[in-house]
Amino acid sequence: MQQTVVINVVGLTTTLLEDSELFLHQWFKKNNHLSIIEPVLPALTCSAQTTYLTGKWPSEHGIVGNGWYDRTDAEVKMWKQSNRLIQTPKIWDLARKIDPAFTCANMFWWYNMYSDANYTVTPRPQYWADGQKKPDCYSKPANLRDRLQERLGTFPLFDFWGPKTTIRSSQWIADASKLVYEWYKPTLTLIYLPHLDYCCQKYAPKSPEIIKDVKAIDKVCKDLIEFYESNGVEVIVLSEYGITKVTNPIHINKFLRSNGYLQIRVERGLELLDAGECRAFALADHQIAHIYVKDKNDLQELKELFEKIAGVAKVLDDEGKKAHHLNHERSGDLVLIANQDSWFTYYYWLDDSDAPDFARTVEIHKKTGYDPVELFLDPKKKFILPRIIFKLIRKKLGFRTLMNVIPLDATLVKGSHGCIPESDADKPVFISKNGKLDKIESNTVCQYILDTIFKN
Repeated sequence: MQQTVVINVVGLTTTLLEDSELFLHQWFKKNNHLSIIEPVLPALTCSAQTTYLTGKWPSEHGIVGNGWYDRTDAEVKMWKQSNRLIQTPKIWDLARKIDPAFTCANMFWWYNMYSDANYTVTPRPQYWADGQKKPDCYSKPANLRDRLQERLGTFPLFDFWGPKTTIRSSQWIADASKLVYEWYKPTLTLIYLPHLDYCCQKYAPKSPEIIKDVKAIDKVCKDLIEFYESNGVEVIVLSEYGITKVTNPIHINKFLRSNGYLQIRVERGLELLDAGECRAFALADHQIAHIYVKDKNDLQELKELFEKIAGVAKVLDDEGKKAHHLNHERSGDLVLIANQDSWFTYYYWLDDSDAPDFARTVEIHKKTGYDPVELFLDPKKKFILPRIIFKLIRKKLGFRTLMNVIPLDATLVKGSHGCIPESDADKPVFISKNGKLDKIESNTVCQYILDTIFKN
């Protein structure tokens, strides 16, 4: 077996690789082949990664987005972590059938917990009873977490997601991956480097901030690639999706509310979406929205309403979902796809003063969808940094404090993903020594990795 590492540089496209001074540009030009990956729909973290690791479409593996509505529990479930949610065999299952001696280290790819991969590390904060959230991670074996954090310090969770995201989280993952290789020598190592994902949502394309961040992640990749190649490990670099410029946030739940489909519950004077009682509501996920409908007699009317919304490119019914490999019970009864310039917010209140308290916090589980505005501090609040410091002091003293520093302004978001970009220059890439095709499908990535390991 050929030891192999797959480095997932989220958001990497040929557009971002144009600078000839970048190590990644020089590396793939020297002796590697770059293929464009035709993205899976939806082109989202969990769907893309699972398609790569199973060779199956969402209709088969069941990961229809970064979350979905559980009709039995009547709850929206975003960013769950159990690998058992994937309903088809994973690459480590397939590889062990070929050679039982195969081993795998999964470094931060999603659905990481409770898998049959040999070594795993993934974000897992501690939630204290006094309201504090502490950075931490989860690992298998359990003592791997302790060994890594003794060497590298605590995993920098707040640099991984939220308004404080920096290169530190990707650097920590890279350094941890090298240690795991030195300690265990896995056959396959999967590494997730998220840094570009965040800056490309915060800033306009080709802005100075993005150029700086591309150079930062390029430096991390250089260190990783030189380390692995010096150990005789074959390197594959890929990405999940490209992020394109957006200017049009679509408040899909506000639209449903204005048309009488949403049910709102008021608690402490603040509004909560009551999913189980809604005639229809949207789980917003970047440029995809799953619409869950209580009475199927409403489907045709809803479809016609959605088709009139500016920025909605497609409305997938049962036939459309089947054509796009989204015909799974977890999918919405209708699935909306935004055009390249638009994205869906989860917002459902009509007045910001009625928004729930968690709307202004980093809270990835309570919101009825993905909220990229969590990447920003509220520009309307004066002295925001001193406010944060004061709140942190209160937390450390044991007081419960609401970290309500996130704005409710969707126009701050500059980039999104989820739909299939119009240009190949905005699509994900697959770079390897053994590549031959200029374009590959998402569901073939798994086999390409296996072929590299077993030299087929």
